[in-house]
Amino acid sequence: MSQTYENTYETSLAASDKIKIRIKQNPKKYTCLTGDRPTGHLHIGHYFGSISQRVKLQNLGVKTYLLIADLQVITDRNNTSNIQNYVYSNILDYLAAGIDPNKTTIFTQSAIPELNELFIPFLSLVSDSELRRNPTVKAELDASNKGLSGLLLTYPIHQAADILFCKANIVPVGKDQLPHIEICRTIARRFNERYKTIFPQPYGLLSNSPYITGLDGRKMSKSFNNSIQLSFTSEQTNEIIKKSKSDSEKNITYDPENRPEIAALLSTAALTTGQNAKTIAKDIGMSGAGALKKFTSQAVNDYFAEFRQKRFEISQDKSYISDIITQGNKKANEIANQTLNEVKSAMNLKY
Repeated sequence: MSQTYENTYETSLAASDKIKIRIKQNPKKYTCLTGDRPTGHLHIGHYFGSISQRVKLQNLGVKTYLLIADLQVITDRNNTSNIQNYVYSNILDYLAAGIDPNKTTIFTQSAIPELNELFIPFLSLVSDSELRRNPTVKAELDASNKGLSGLLLTYPIHQAADILFCKANIVPVGKDQLPHIEICRTIARRFNERYKTIFPQPYGLLSNSPYITGLDGRKMSKSFNNSIQLSFTSEQTNEIIKKSKSDSEKNITYDPENRPEIAALLSTAALTTGQNAKTIAKDIGMSGAGALKKFTSQAVNDYFAEFRQKRFEISQDKSYISDIITQGNKKANEIANQTLNEVKSAMNLKY
């Protein structure tokens, strides 16, 4: 690739900011692909970092596809026993947050075999060295504590198939996912140059949401067990916040570098109250970590009260969730089949 990964963030951010303005001006010009791997229950980091942004794009009128990447679970995990539970849980979270299945196509990756067919020609368009120097793949390899599997190495190519099957031209991502978008753009460009212009070169849509830390000060993650899940009750929220680590200093101050656990609680409280973290710290002052935990618990529970009520109501009709998956998979299959036929024609593979 002509562009190094280290130099892409500033240009990607500038492009993302311009696209956000254009989306508001003409949302019908844009197709969005976004999604999650069902490796666990979604948490408030997902809500503020991505789900709420998806709802905004959907409501602006952007054509939106929401992928549940169930096949990608085995990229770095051996156990698939809970996938179905997580898929249903994720969809409940989407619906409770405001995702409308009449506006957003929700589908499961494993139900769209055409994605795997697109993977084969896409695989021919990138080199081994381009894949191996992808920093996201390197990070995921380090985190997996396993050897480099073929699936992990080619993970960005599978993502390219996910994005390009519906000809998405915007993909909401975090900074760490930009190298994957770069590979996807490269695949689209090289296919168009080698065969026929079919695919757009998608742009990463960077979130303006603040960085959301887990209760231990690290990145909020399902793997770290430091998150407040969207499926939690108020009692479960109280319990996990109560058990979260603090420090021995009684006076509450906002100091992310030296007091990461206290800062994480303050950041969560700030996000769910709209207040400033330093202001909250000053107000609590010498009341200590116990008072901060109670304040944060109340803030989270108040913010998500309506969400939880809606989630509970939807959960009472499991057939509704099944219908959403069935209809979404049907629509995604139709689009993927159309795109695959275009690809085969361009490659002279239609007989």
